[in-house]
Amino acid sequence: MGTVFDHDVNNIASLSSHDHEKELDAGALFVLKSKGSWVHCGYHLTTSIVAPPLLSLPFAFASLGWYGGILCLVIGALVTFYSYNLLSMVLEHHAHLGLRHLRFRDMANDILGPRWGKYYVGPIQFMVCYGAVIGSTLLGGQCLKAIYLLLNPNGAMKLYEFVVIFGGLMLILAQMPSFHSLRHINLVSLLLCLAYSACATAGSIYIGNSSKGPEKDYSISNDKETQIFGVFNAIAIIATTFGNGIIPEIQATIAPPVKGKMFKGLCVCYAILSTTFFSVAVSGYWAFGNQAEGLILSNFTQNGHNLVPKSFIFITNLFTILQLSAVAVVYLQPTNEVLERTFADAKSTEFSTRNVIPRLISRSISVIISTTIAAMLPFFGDINAVIGAFGFLPLDFVLPMIFFNLTFKPSKKRPIFWLNMGIVVFFSVLGVIAAVAAVRQISLDAKTYRLFANV
Repeated sequence: MGTVFDHDVNNIASLSSHDHEKELDAGALFVLKSKGSWVHCGYHLTTSIVAPPLLSLPFAFASLGWYGGILCLVIGALVTFYSYNLLSMVLEHHAHLGLRHLRFRDMANDILGPRWGKYYVGPIQFMVCYGAVIGSTLLGGQCLKAIYLLLNPNGAMKLYEFVVIFGGLMLILAQMPSFHSLRHINLVSLLLCLAYSACATAGSIYIGNSSKGPEKDYSISNDKETQIFGVFNAIAIIATTFGNGIIPEIQATIAPPVKGKMFKGLCVCYAILSTTFFSVAVSGYWAFGNQAEGLILSNFTQNGHNLVPKSFIFITNLFTILQLSAVAVVYLQPTNEVLERTFADAKSTEFSTRNVIPRLISRSISVIISTTIAAMLPFFGDINAVIGAFGFLPLDFVLPMIFFNLTFKPSKKRPIFWLNMGIVVFFSVLGVIAAVAAVRQISLDAKTYRLFANV
């Protein structure tokens, strides 16, 4: 009798899943194709998390010191791995029941209610992802300019021109039809993040051991206000570096059955993450101390003099630029999904004229807008800190625990309930303080802001 009952439940789940597949809109059908393996998932996760913002970790250490910096890095790794795994378990649970969530807002609609998905999770995820695209475009332009000045120190080209050049590359990559179609690009991206992290680490060690490097000073500011806000700003930087915001969309690319595949992908990602984050953070802070710049590659040049060979700086920046293009196109996927859902016809084939022309036009306009913002606002890094505080912290450190507790309803007597609630409360408070610190930094830097500034 039990066997018959199980069989009926499986049939119901199968039918529900089949009906759900038939109701897929064009965004889910064309952009979030479920064809990948756990290995592909590992590539996508690594590209979305292990990105060039990790080169700012030594700068965060400068406000936290050795013990605080390493402690925050360890906590960030443990909490996000735990958080992303909880999110994956919730997604697997719903998929097993026959309702596979392909988007973050779908999860919020089902678990928290339609208003949460429509007015909170959806807009915040869009803000975070599109902000990541703008930030990557700006950073790509800055790296291109660094290469240009390396080859032509007296060159007259402005930063916004390099941002536009990088935007041209993005115009091409943005036309990749689906998230799954990025798997080979993201494999190359994985190798590139290892390459530029190794270069950053080797360069820091070389300078730290040479007489060319600055005198090592690990002291923290004595001014209490600067010290406190510096700590929270550094924590926000680390949290944003670990941020993802598109876990459901990445899991949506996995071919069913999905059980256990995301965990394997996370293991691949965090093996790479542990290697790169800790090596760059520790070597960069050891070499430059509290003089570490917002991007550690900037420390490789001092007063117009290169502290490492010119070819070394060139190749490191080149690796960084190439990976930035992959990161930007990954974070374009939620925008592409919305555009596809709005303008494409699910009843027509993916590559029909009816769908290809709107796709080409809408994605091109999306990239042109992000490139224009990056060129206009070269101080977008400050704005991105606010986006990180309001976006990455709730999406990656708060909502997964709430989703887990509401879905599985663990008893209040179990430690996991209170662990999850403790993480929710701590990172909610931290998010508010980090947002205040980020807004304060904008107010301090506001006098230097100019549209299309050549910084």
